[in-house]
This record gives sequence, structure tokens and C-alpha cells, in this order.
Amino acid sequence: MEGFTHRPVLLEECIQALHIRPDGIYLDGTLGRAGHAREIARRLTTGRLIGVDRDQAALDAARERLAPWMDRVSLVHSNFCAIESILDGLGIPAVDGMLFDLGVSSPQLDDASRGFSYLSDAPLDMRMDREDGLTARTLINEWPRDALRDIFTRYGEERYAGPIAAAIDRRRQERPIETTLELVEVIRSAMPAKALREKQHPAKRCFQAIRIAVNDELGSVERMLKAAVPRLNPGGRLAVISFHSLEDRLVKTAFAEYARGCTCPPDFPVCVCGKKPQVKLITRKPVIAGEREVEENPRARSAKLRVAEKL
Repeated sequence: MEGFTHRPVLLEECIQALHIRPDGIYLDGTLGRAGHAREIARRLTTGRLIGVDRDQAALDAARERLAPWMDRVSLVHSNFCAIESILDGLGIPAVDGMLFDLGVSSPQLDDASRGFSYLSDAPLDMRMDREDGLTARTLINEWPRDALRDIFTRYGEERYAGPIAAAIDRRRQERPIETTLELVEVIRSAMPAKALREKQHPAKRCFQAIRIAVNDELGSVERMLKAAVPRLNPGGRLAVISFHSLEDRLVKTAFAEYARGCTCPPDFPVCVCGKKPQVKLITRKPVIAGEREVEENPRARSAKLRVAEKL
């Protein structure tokens, strides 16, 4: 694609972590602009890459990006948490590696009409999959005030969640909130002057929270983490890039649980639970971007890569 400038985050680290074999089968569960997928596909000979995305526009763009290697690529329109049905549909019992980049893809943010950005005016949408039913407009105008306060607190870690939810409730009593900049105005109106002077955009945390809720992002991550390891071949790698603490905590906890063996109390003379580790942790601490990558791609600053290997 002409003018293509997308920089996949932690690209070299991901490729190294996956230990790609030319004849292996790999799943990229968050295809996006196919930056990671391209590097996986070009390393395959008789192997196969399964590219998954919730956004049909991403799949259409990826088909062009991956054109030289489409003989070894299968594209699937689905949520990445549906690993079992995706692999069953392709007749594949298990794969040799899975990669999940949990960040919102640049095209979705760059396309003002999608409603993800607090900098451009657009209808309140924020759906990664435009076939999903729940939009940001529905959430903002129809969810109870307490539910709004809860998601702003939990998913956005917003200090002024209560006043913002109250301001939204007052405004929507007068008329529905229809666009992104209308919502930004309401959020600003509920925040004290000192908060408006902060470097971070005042609507950033709330927009993140709404996006997470609309797309059930954390629920999808939890379901993916439960489904992924059982569908890896022995020696297969699971690599997950997260961008905020809520996601990273889910990944860290799931990996630790998979890596844990016996859960019997310490005073038991013998193990009766029979639980054995399912993975070994390749990264005890998350891999983060180096200074040069952060300089070239500021989005990489908050990225954390964790990797586990199936035993």
C-alpha cells in the first residue's frame, strides 16, 4: 500500500519470541495492518499463518499487504477470543505459536469516522467490529449513571469519574449526546481547572474506558487466555503485547497460573492435586521497547510483551 508507515510494536522481539519454523503453523489473533503477520509469513515455506481480526477493513487491507505470501495465509473475520472455533473451522487441532497485540490498530484511530478519537468530531461509535450491536452512543445515552461511573473508574482509572458521569446524565436528559466532540465538551465541563491544565488530554481516560466497554476488551482477553494454551503444540509459544495495566495484569496472572504446579498445602507429605505446570515462562518480566523504538514510535512506550512456552 502506498504511503504505508505503520510500525508494528516490538517487532523483532515478537519474531524472536515465536521461534518461527518454516513448516510451522502460527496464529496472529490481532492482524491490524499485518506488520507482525508480514514478518511471520515471509519466514514460512510449507507452514501456515492464520490472521484474525474483528475489523473487516483490517482484513481487506491485510490481504493487500500479505499478497506475496497468500498461498500460506488464511484470513478469518472473528474475535481473537474464539480460538477454538477458528481452529476447528480450519481443521487445525493445534498451532506452533500465537501472537496477540492488544493495542487498538492505527487505522481505527486514524479513521475519524470510527469515533475512537477525542480529537476529531464523529458519531459516537467505537466498535472494532461494525457488525456488533453496542455502540458508544448507546452506552453513553442509555447506560445508568452508576454504570458509567464504574467503567470510567475501572477501565480508565479516571479520578473524576463521579462528576463526569453526573454531567453526562444531566446533558442526556436535555438531548442525546451524538458525537465525540460533544462528549469531550461534557467531560471537560465536569473537571476542575487543575485537571484541564494537565499534559494528558482530559477525555483520554474516559474514551479508553468507553472503548474497552463497547468492545468487551478485557472479557475477550480473559477468554483468549483460557483458550490459547490448550491449542498450542508442545514447545509452541504464546506471545501477548498489552498496552495498559488492566490487560497486563490479566496476562501476568494467567501465565503464572499456567506455569504453576502443585497447589497442595505445604504441609501435605505428597501431592494429591496432581496439578502440573502447562507452560514455562520465557519472560519473567515483560519485554519493553528500547529508547530508539520509543523515539521512532511513541506508541511503543506503554507496550509490554510477555511470552510463555507450552510444555
